[in-house]
Amino acid sequence: MKNGYRHLIIDADDTLWENNVYFERAFQQFAALLNHSALSNREVRRHLDDIEHVNRVRHGYGARQFGRNMQECFQQLCERPCTEVDLEAVMDIALDIMAQPLVLIDGVQQTLAYLQPRYHLTLFTKGDPFEQHNKVRVSGLADFFEEVVVVKEKNEATYHGLLERRGARGDESWMVGNSPKSDINPSLAIGMNAAYIPHPRNWHLEEEPLIPGKGKLLELGSFTELRKHF
Repeated sequence: MKNGYRHLIIDADDTLWENNVYFERAFQQFAALLNHSALSNREVRRHLDDIEHVNRVRHGYGARQFGRNMQECFQQLCERPCTEVDLEAVMDIALDIMAQPLVLIDGVQQTLAYLQPRYHLTLFTKGDPFEQHNKVRVSGLADFFEEVVVVKEKNEATYHGLLERRGARGDESWMVGNSPKSDINPSLAIGMNAAYIPHPRNWHLEEEPLIPGKGKLLELGSFTELRKHF
């Protein structure tokens, strides 16, 4: 173990495998189905963002929830009477996300194989438990982790809870992920360290300025760069 660090807590979506690109594609299909005569796709997206902002607090994340959000958006913006057939078509767009192949980000498997003998590895992700555990299973990465933890939201409270669950101190732990909002800022705020690996297609609702905290911050260009620091 380098520098006395013991625990690496690692995000899943868009850190270990591609994810948001499928949601972006689904939105484009949704916008084409809506085919609004006055609103641009960007304006439709902003309307959907408002719905997601409210609903994610109550219902969380995942393809099914994204489908329900799009159904709500369709009902509000449709310029003709909305039918059950329309709503089923919208949900089918969302459910197709789960049928897409799981694509690991370059170097993930080799890097986890390098890290596993050196650290306690925990996969920490938010979303629908069924969807997330299924992605872990399909990925073939489960054996690299001592535990897979799926939560409704990643914030300071859930990071405190995770450290307690793992019997870890913040100053001996690192959070590795692509989201400033969910991975980096809340972990730094409670005294953990964080390795930020931005993704070029990150979900825009997860973006916010990096906020210095009590812990150390690394900004890396790729997942494989973890091998240079750990």
